[in-house]
Amino acid sequence: MPQPTGRLVRKDDGVYVVLDRIFKAPIEDVWSWFSRSPRLAEWVGEYKGLPSTGALKFRMNAEGDGAEWGNVSILECSAPHRFAADVGPAGSSFRVFWHLKEASSHTTLTFGQRLRSLKDDANMGVGWDYYLDRLLAARAGKPMPDWDDYYPDMLDHYESLCRELEQDIHAEQVALHAVNARAAGD
Repeated sequence: MPQPTGRLVRKDDGVYVVLDRIFKAPIEDVWSWFSRSPRLAEWVGEYKGLPSTGALKFRMNAEGDGAEWGNVSILECSAPHRFAADVGPAGSSFRVFWHLKEASSHTTLTFGQRLRSLKDDANMGVGWDYYLDRLLAARAGKPMPDWDDYYPDMLDHYESLCRELEQDIHAEQVALHAVNARAAGD
């Protein structure tokens, strides 16, 4: 059974679920699984358009027949090392990034998606564990993993991470309020 691998990372623009995978492959090979539509289609989805314009259409392919095309606004693309984009319609898009680093004939992928809500988006981690394992399977020519091995079994891991971070944020806010109240009383 697969195990959850994600963690939560606080950045200036929000909280991200972040996952890592290591490939015994050159960085250019791993990059091609994210940047070439035929390879991307083997594990997550497909895009149409020209990446050089900074805007594409993308749809996920393991979501069933009802998956719709969504807008992609490329925010950063430094091939073969860094990529960031907003995916989906304005106002409800989600931000994703991936960073690749090569060392000793291995490439490390760090993938992240910004969460809109700690209460509602815990399942995003489960989804990305599933999709990144689909990438591993596609690269190895193995059968795709079964979604039922991921959900709901992994959900508790991500819900726990979200609850713990929410408690930490609340404690920080309470402490900051106390400091401000003391300062105001001086």
